[in-house]
Amino acid sequence: MGPPLSALLTTISQLKTSGDHLESENIGTSKTQPAPSFYSESTVKECPEIFLVNVGLPGCSDTLSCPSTLHGAEEAQSPALVWQVSGQGLGPQGVKVTELDWQQQRNGAAHHTQEFPGPNLVVRRGQMFTITVNFSRALESQETLIFTVETGPQASEALHTKAVFQTSETEAGAAWRAIQEAQSENTRTVSLTSPPDAVIGRYWLSASVSSRRKHSNRKLGEFVLLFNPWCPEDDVFLASEEERQEYVLNDSGIIFRGVEKHIRAQGWNYGQFEEDILNICLSILDRSPSHQDNPATDVSRRHDPIYVTRVISAMVNSNNDRGVVQGQWQGKYGSGTSPLHWQGSVAILQKWFKGRYKPVRYGQCWVFAGVMCTVLRCLGIATRVVSNFNSAHDTDRNLSVDKYVDSFGRTLEDLTEDSMWNFHVWNESWFARQDLGPTYNGWQVLDATPQEESKGVFRCGPASVTAIREGDVHLAHDGPFVFAEVNADYITWLWHEDESRERVYSDTKKIGRCISTKAVGSDSRVDITGLYKYPEGSKKERQVYRKAVRTLFGVESCGRRDRIRRVGRRGLWRDDLLEPATKPSITGNFKLLEPPVLGHDLRLALCLANLTSRARRVRVNLNGAAILYTRRPVAEILHESHAVQLGPEEEKKIPVTISYSQYKKDLTEDRKILLAAMCLVTKGEKLLVEKDITLEDFITIKLQGPAVVGVAVVVEVMVVNPLLERVEDCSLTVEGSGLLRGQLSIDVPSLEPQERASVQFSITPSMSGPRKLQVGLVSSRFPDIKDFVIIHVAMAK
Repeated sequence: MGPPLSALLTTISQLKTSGDHLESENIGTSKTQPAPSFYSESTVKECPEIFLVNVGLPGCSDTLSCPSTLHGAEEAQSPALVWQVSGQGLGPQGVKVTELDWQQQRNGAAHHTQEFPGPNLVVRRGQMFTITVNFSRALESQETLIFTVETGPQASEALHTKAVFQTSETEAGAAWRAIQEAQSENTRTVSLTSPPDAVIGRYWLSASVSSRRKHSNRKLGEFVLLFNPWCPEDDVFLASEEERQEYVLNDSGIIFRGVEKHIRAQGWNYGQFEEDILNICLSILDRSPSHQDNPATDVSRRHDPIYVTRVISAMVNSNNDRGVVQGQWQGKYGSGTSPLHWQGSVAILQKWFKGRYKPVRYGQCWVFAGVMCTVLRCLGIATRVVSNFNSAHDTDRNLSVDKYVDSFGRTLEDLTEDSMWNFHVWNESWFARQDLGPTYNGWQVLDATPQEESKGVFRCGPASVTAIREGDVHLAHDGPFVFAEVNADYITWLWHEDESRERVYSDTKKIGRCISTKAVGSDSRVDITGLYKYPEGSKKERQVYRKAVRTLFGVESCGRRDRIRRVGRRGLWRDDLLEPATKPSITGNFKLLEPPVLGHDLRLALCLANLTSRARRVRVNLNGAAILYTRRPVAEILHESHAVQLGPEEEKKIPVTISYSQYKKDLTEDRKILLAAMCLVTKGEKLLVEKDITLEDFITIKLQGPAVVGVAVVVEVMVVNPLLERVEDCSLTVEGSGLLRGQLSIDVPSLEPQERASVQFSITPSMSGPRKLQVGLVSSRFPDIKDFVIIHVAMAK
């Protein structure tokens, strides 16, 4: 005989009393183990080896069972020995979930998430997804299937981080809902739908069967919920399917760098579908200071793209937290990786995550923008990378970049607070601005590069692009800084030894040129300057500029003037920014006589023209400097003067040569040189002529056969030693999502001066469609030389 019923009821009573507080069971665990904390041999003396399984502890099931080896098969199957147990109630007719099918292939295709690897289902909010649930028996008519979804710590319905809902036959309401699609004897297929403003992130799904008896919750598993640009009711909705494919699903792209007159395309591997990247992106949110301070509130605000993008903007840089990337603009990268060496976001994000959230060294603006694009695309927000050429960094928010120079045109760094970068790279994300109104919906500027603080944190945006174009700089967030980046006036001051200053004529409208992004569906460059401002110098553009000035400084149209504090207690009348300097009687510009190639001499001419009918004597002071892309000078490489006599309306060319030996030791990895000519004309006229030069390089990539998923194909890279000397330490770095795992490094044989060499290696594509292969030639003797190629990969037959 088995144990008496009274002993089992005593044990079960103890289990009910002790088990009400137990966590829900995790379906999929089948291991059976003793539970000595809930019963003892003294309680059930007749059967000391009764086992407890699945009462809400990991590795447990829902039955008390007595091993048949002790009591025989008949006794083991006795009704007195098998009871359903839960923390909420008991009954001889109990039911449990035996299997759950997430239908990942079907749901992934419907939600455009099929490329995410890993075991968890990934779906988008506001859109139905389907699961199939198997039960231990058929559900009775009075029994109802109830679901619970929870995200974050201390999940609650009040914070909208928890929802409890039951299956119904029809769709109703805007909350979480479940609709029964089909049923068989022990199986039900149910479609779940989240509201279009649901919190995004990791969710636990639980289920229970309710009847007149109490019910217990069973954890079915974890899924991830993302923003949904395919859902018209979602704030991130983007109507164009072509743009969704580009700005959400494309895992590679182009970042434009260089100078206004010589824009170069650099490939970037976003890799948002690579292994662990989704988990890392969600971890970035969890590592933010706002989450560490108040996790429940932080998670509850993740329904809002404004909040999420602002958090990511702060977390991609490491200035106020243990964010992803540490910036470095001094040209010294010995304790980390040069920003120019990175070819994508994946290696950076994985290094941050595996390094226990230690900031990755080092990044500059395009690195911050590339990483941020990966994170936001991964989370489901349409995002693109934008490059602004001649980008202002207006530190004092006076809508001008004030540059102080000496008589040779050299920048006086101790006096110059503002700067104009050759280029600056940020992001735009597409979403509605519920805080500002529908006029400002659409593209929003976000910038993770740590330039200035926004409410005490190094971050920038979101700032509506429409607001920037219309001069509405008072609107959230960081409008004045972004407006200045594309609209500030560029003003040059000649600083005299007696500490007086004199305004020098130069191009004040050079800021905010060729604002560029990658085209939809191709790698060509699209100029989007018109989205940020009206045509330079037009009546509308000047109206917007004055509107921004009035908003920031209260300068009224009646002529009131505000004095703006400047470095060294100097002041600048606001009207000075609105009126140009006196135009001199000569003009000038630099002209390249041959392409500027790394390792070769640079040959240029300074072309001067007399605009008057009278002769002019001009003193030309020439200066050249190796610079960073921020235009900060690193070393002077040219310093000379010329006396020039210009006849009436005469033009003259002054030859300028900079030998390789002059610049090779001081050239930075940015490969940039700034030339300046301060032209001092009789009668006190002054003209400053400047030219930014980027040295060119050479590399080609060719595929030696068709690219097919799962089939190795040979790639040939042709490299050239750009120097007039032997180089022995070259290597190739290769990267490409869907083409190879991680980053490949290949040693290159020694290269003689200007020698061409062919390097071959094989790749095995894992994903079909257009894929970007990026290759870089790396050496300590010269800056990185990079290129990329688009490979169209076919499915295996």
